[in-house]
Amino acid sequence: MPGIDFKAVRAAVPMEDVLELLEFEPRERRGDERRGACPVHRSEGAKSRAFCVNVARQSYQCFKCGSKGNQLDLWAEAHGLSLYAAAIDLCQRLGVDVPWINRW
Repeated sequence: MPGIDFKAVRAAVPMEDVLELLEFEPRERRGDERRGACPVHRSEGAKSRAFCVNVARQSYQCFKCGSKGNQLDLWAEAHGLSLYAAAIDLCQRLGVDVPWINRW
């Protein structure tokens, strides 16, 4: 199985695109920060702000379920995928070429 250049995937896929695919609706915005219901543990409270995303840093953290990481981690966690599968899925959905690493 060929490897994937995960750094290249993160560079090609902005956090904002991942949030849009997850249909994330921020309840609060402050500069580069967005807060709202967590797409990982699927919080449904109308006032939930436990999920915090910094789009400039390409990072997120949920203060309720503890999930945190970058946009690739978020997609993997939200869909129960491995990072490998999440990278392929995201690239396909966004029309980005998968940055394969040939090991031979």
